[in-house]
Amino acid sequence: MLTINGRVVLTRRRWHSAGDGTTAPIDSLLDATEATVSLGARELACRLNGSSSNFDRTAQNLARAAGVHASGELLRQLIETEGKAVLKAQQNGTLPVGWSARDCAIPKPEPAPAMASGSSSRTPNVQSAVETRHTEKPDGDATARAAEADGLASSPATRVYLGSDGVLLPMVTDAEKRARRRKIRQKRQRRGKKAEPLPPAKRGTDEAYKEFKIVTYYDETQQHRLVSATKGDHVVAGRLMRRDACRIRLHEADEKVANVDGAPWIRNQIKGQSLPLDAVGLDFYHLAEHVHSARRTVFGEEDKAGEQWTSEILHAYKHEGYDAVWEQLVRWRSGLRGRTKREAADALMHYVAERREMICYPEFLGRGWQIGSGPTEASCKTTTARLKRSGMRWDRDNAEAIMALACLEESGQWKLYWQSRLTPTG
Repeated sequence: MLTINGRVVLTRRRWHSAGDGTTAPIDSLLDATEATVSLGARELACRLNGSSSNFDRTAQNLARAAGVHASGELLRQLIETEGKAVLKAQQNGTLPVGWSARDCAIPKPEPAPAMASGSSSRTPNVQSAVETRHTEKPDGDATARAAEADGLASSPATRVYLGSDGVLLPMVTDAEKRARRRKIRQKRQRRGKKAEPLPPAKRGTDEAYKEFKIVTYYDETQQHRLVSATKGDHVVAGRLMRRDACRIRLHEADEKVANVDGAPWIRNQIKGQSLPLDAVGLDFYHLAEHVHSARRTVFGEEDKAGEQWTSEILHAYKHEGYDAVWEQLVRWRSGLRGRTKREAADALMHYVAERREMICYPEFLGRGWQIGSGPTEASCKTTTARLKRSGMRWDRDNAEAIMALACLEESGQWKLYWQSRLTPTG
């Protein structure tokens, strides 16, 4: 083997014997090389698959994009195997995150526009308020001024949010798997030709849909995100919360806030994993869903009075807090007539009472914290888009592998992962 002008030149030597015939030892090496899918081709296949409707379409796109020809079935096996390798790298901690809590700086507020002479504003900016306080102090009060300066200097500089949710995905049931194998055997019998035995049966699920769990950490601007997904139960999801919190060094953030829906398993896992959070808030959208549900039952679908009531209740929750709204709900419920209406009111009151500690929107808004879990909801959609297309049915481990590849993209780890594949460890 020689290297000429950066190109590898191979010399093919043939050997012949009367008993064994002719052989060229290098041929087996060349055949093995040709049968191997390169790292670049695997990366491109995984990327194209994210926006494809099925693996056959991925094969067509790969052929057009890179001139690499492979069957849809081969690409399915390759892509799912790569996704499982991503999961293994996540579990082993060999996949770099690329950021930590110290990188999650809080954006500085925009400076207020200059006011024209003689004009006034009901909401002066922070600097003008500080200057006003300074002018009100006696000139000799240097100690108070120093204390105020220290308070401004110690204002939080970094903030990290935690989100988590569950999402249902279509699964292949055990009954569907048995039916598929039965049809294959019948087709083989009609063909009348001997064929290789079918691979061992893989057990399907007992239900057509199974819930997968998603955990995400992100900063105020979503420039830094870490998204993980699991086919496991709530306990496994809790471990993901703890694992990812350690990897981004969550405890180093000045402010650590969870914005989640009201699912009990999420609250229980946050508490059970002893996550170092400053507050856990109920996503305002989920609260609004329950308020609107009660409104539709009590007032009707398009009743103007019901819409006005809903607007007032949600505004009060956002700006006055739990206690003020509770008194309004009690008075509202006492005036209802009819079993159905009262049951709807009871359901709403039971829902908010269970989540009283999470309903603290005035405090959140006062500290500049988000009150919605939009980034988490968005991650639920993007990580499952490939799995929810028309006619899709999945094995749980394969679905988890496809989600792992999507999480790479969501977390900004795509390049980091493939670079790590260039220099495998161990």
